[in-house]
Amino acid sequence: MDLALSEEQEAVRRLAEDFVAREVTPHATAWDRAEEVDRGIVKKLGAVGFLGLTIPEEYGGSGGDHLAYCLVTEELGRGDSSVRGIVSVSLGLVAKTIASWGREEQKREWLPRLASGEALGCFGLTEPGTGSDAGNLATRAVRDGGTGDYVINGTKMFITNGTWADVVLLFARTGDAPGHKGVSAFLVPTDTPGLARRPVHGKLGLRGQATAELVLEDVRVPAGAMLGPEGKGFTVAMSALAKGRMSVAAGCVGIAQTALDAAVRYAGEREQFGKPIASYQLVQELISDIAVDVDAARLLTWRVADLIDRGLDFATAASKAKLYASEAAVRAANNALQVFGGYGYIDEYPVGKLVRDARVMTLYEGTSQIQKLIIGRALTGVSAF
Repeated sequence: MDLALSEEQEAVRRLAEDFVAREVTPHATAWDRAEEVDRGIVKKLGAVGFLGLTIPEEYGGSGGDHLAYCLVTEELGRGDSSVRGIVSVSLGLVAKTIASWGREEQKREWLPRLASGEALGCFGLTEPGTGSDAGNLATRAVRDGGTGDYVINGTKMFITNGTWADVVLLFARTGDAPGHKGVSAFLVPTDTPGLARRPVHGKLGLRGQATAELVLEDVRVPAGAMLGPEGKGFTVAMSALAKGRMSVAAGCVGIAQTALDAAVRYAGEREQFGKPIASYQLVQELISDIAVDVDAARLLTWRVADLIDRGLDFATAASKAKLYASEAAVRAANNALQVFGGYGYIDEYPVGKLVRDARVMTLYEGTSQIQKLIIGRALTGVSAF
């Protein structure tokens, strides 16, 4: 196994590193305090090609493999997880899913716009009453026999990019079949009459990220808005989330790497009892624990990218990477906070934000407990659901 990056991958990593240093890191604290990322970042992400990674060039994408995508996502996570989420959702959950499941006209309509940053996507799965139990969602899409349209009613919650997005990859119940068997997927433009978006503020972390509640009241879409076969929406959603977990894992590596860099730098500068705290063994223990978590999480994430690019089954590996990397990011941020001591509680320093941003990674796109159930089911062949 060759873990060396190719020249192209290394160039992509450097591009992302430079972009983050110039366009993200200098603004991260201000965006966090304001609870809003500058929306101009979307066009910049599109212009540099990050919103089109792995999307074929014939649809306006920038191509590249999934390891390159992980490298970019990690660097964005190092700068600001709120910006990383823009890419992970619009590209990772929406554009990639359209590329995999869409009809030719759907690809032509949406992929060039999503890849360029002209349009942004959001993923409408979670509801107020269904998070981990997504197969039992309540939003309904009823066929209008006279026109052939679908009329959608329901509510979606905690939708990343929700107030910014131009299209929702929406999941709704279209039949009477129980559980996930009755769910279908739709591409719904956010300017469709009857679709209201309400921002969610006061979040613990990812404060700069545009998060919303979506309320759909008699939202009418044509039958051609359906993505994939009728009744296969849950399969569409799970295939998107399997790849999405790799993206979250890569972003968590970025959080942990930032925690490591900050802890090492501060420990070398801060003096107590007449010498830098980096000279004390218990501080070195905190730093070494972060370093091991960074390397282990990164390797698990790269393994998922390698499996995808080789066309092999990757879903269980993605759950392992997401589980480990998200929990590792929490540990890394907490350890870095311990190194900083009281100064870590002041947002002039980076580690408090890292602690807050890391915590949600164990919750969304499948909680740590759900990942364990997925891994356990794969190993034993016995479903926990």
